Amino acid sequence: MEKVLIVVAAVLFIALVTDIAPRLRIPAPLVLVFVGAVIGIMPFVPAFHVDPEWILVGVLPPLLYSAAIGMPTMDFRRDFTAISTLSVVLVILSAVVVGWFLTLVVPGISLATGVALGAIVSPTDAVATSIAKRMGVPSRVVAVLEGESMLNDASALVLLRAAVAATAATISFWGVALNFVFAVAGAVAIGAAVGVANLWVRSRMRDATANTAISFTVPYIAYVPAEAIGASGLVAAVTAGLITGAGAVKYLTPQHRISDMQNWHVVELIAEGAVFLLMGLELFTLMSDVHNDHEGVPNAVWIGLSVLGVALLVRALYVVPLAWWLDRKRRRGDQIRPMLADFSVTPSADIDRDQERRSRQWWRRAFRRRRHRDTTKLAAGDMPPVSTDTAARINSRITRTLADIDYYTEAPLGPKESAIVVWAGMRGVVTVAAAQTLPDDTPSRPLLVLVAFVVAAASLLIQGGTLPWLIRKLKIGDDTESMLAERRRLRAELDATAQKVMAESETVRQIPWLRPRLEQVSREADEDADAVSDAGDSDDPQSGVVPAGASTPYGLNFEERVQIRRTRREIIAAQRKKLLTLRSQGTYSSSALSRALGQLDAEEISLDMQRGS
Repeated sequence: MEKVLIVVAAVLFIALVTDIAPRLRIPAPLVLVFVGAVIGIMPFVPAFHVDPEWILVGVLPPLLYSAAIGMPTMDFRRDFTAISTLSVVLVILSAVVVGWFLTLVVPGISLATGVALGAIVSPTDAVATSIAKRMGVPSRVVAVLEGESMLNDASALVLLRAAVAATAATISFWGVALNFVFAVAGAVAIGAAVGVANLWVRSRMRDATANTAISFTVPYIAYVPAEAIGASGLVAAVTAGLITGAGAVKYLTPQHRISDMQNWHVVELIAEGAVFLLMGLELFTLMSDVHNDHEGVPNAVWIGLSVLGVALLVRALYVVPLAWWLDRKRRRGDQIRPMLADFSVTPSADIDRDQERRSRQWWRRAFRRRRHRDTTKLAAGDMPPVSTDTAARINSRITRTLADIDYYTEAPLGPKESAIVVWAGMRGVVTVAAAQTLPDDTPSRPLLVLVAFVVAAASLLIQGGTLPWLIRKLKIGDDTESMLAERRRLRAELDATAQKVMAESETVRQIPWLRPRLEQVSREADEDADAVSDAGDSDDPQSGVVPAGASTPYGLNFEERVQIRRTRREIIAAQRKKLLTLRSQGTYSSSALSRALGQLDAEEISLDMQRGS
């Protein structure tokens, strides 16, 4: 009974802190760590220790899976270069530099042990993303931070495993590299298979509750076989989440998606809060272990702060050239944009299979050449004939490329944005959990674990406490007016789609009053959505969503209401298909598309609730 009361009290406390902390402008993890530390110091509280495997196996797979299914695939694709290099290359560089530094300041540890601790303190925490979102940081910066925190946990733990193996046996550099590649490649393959199977199974289920229950098992279904073959279970969970998130709109019903989102948010809230609370509770025990060794706790604190400084310095030195390279890529895109804008491929009526194959090869070379400045290589007169399907794919790719260029131009990663990316590299959950997985016979283990705790706590306190101030000082953020204008343009496209469906509908032609009634419902929904937008936005993509025509059209008989609902479903299906097309082309931001999709989902759910009325 006592343990049950402790769990209940912890959940209540986590919920209250999560609700109150934003009003106090203090990151919730800081409050949880502080309170946990205060409780841990109390004399009547016994020494507290949690098996790190409970966190690494029980908590991290669902946390990373949840982050992956919520990651906009369009943003992930566009900033994949920045996300992947920050998640892999920077993690390796940070681990090596921190490892070398530790060999200088901690007597008796090897480079492999130092690299192991470097891998532990390298991954960033998602708490920075929540702060950045709340402060209105540009969406591109949020996407980079979110993608990095999602992937670098897995890469850091793979590197940690390799470094620990190197401390126990003789292993070559190439052996470590091959193990790393296998761990990632094998995990991606397993995660992709699990993600596809997940969509296939859940698309055939009708009960939303049972569907969500299955979703809770997916990260572990990906994790367990990946770990069994020596690959990274966390990479597998992330891959499964990305594929599930990308295909959810197409294969899962609105009820299933909304149920998923709400339940996974609850899982994230409790799991992350519990880890930070445990971090504070264990702090006093670790300090006691180090008190009589290695020149005491002050020495561990000094080393921890120094390691944090080294990690931030490496991050800054890496982000600066990365931002320069991305800006160079943006300028190159600006140069070829006029040439791409003039392209419009017309299909040929008469083309055989060999010509089609040669045409595809020509266009592949053409798109590879678009990165060069010599645009004469893509002269219009050189275009080979193509079929209708190929022409549609090429035109769609050109449209997507133009949209990507506009995205890089309108949301550059300049000096201010780069400063946010550097300072937002906070350490947290993974650092705390991974530190405790160091083998018991590791030299200076208590000191190294406490150093990792100091890095995480100081990072959350210093960076987390000053990040809101830095964001306000730099005065950066998305343009509210342009966001509202984008939503209006998107709404106009969806209205045009609705008009097209009604024009082609036999039911609408047969019932004269049906079209005006549907248009009235659409106008009322637009007005409600505008009112919510004026009241303010939220991080939640469902925020501000108003179901179009949520009220039952009274004054009509049963058959007439059935006709309205049937036609509205046809319109919703066409509009959702239009949104998927626009997402693949990249012509609108992920936030605008998610908001519009949420409104369609809400409308469809309202229709389901009206069934039989």
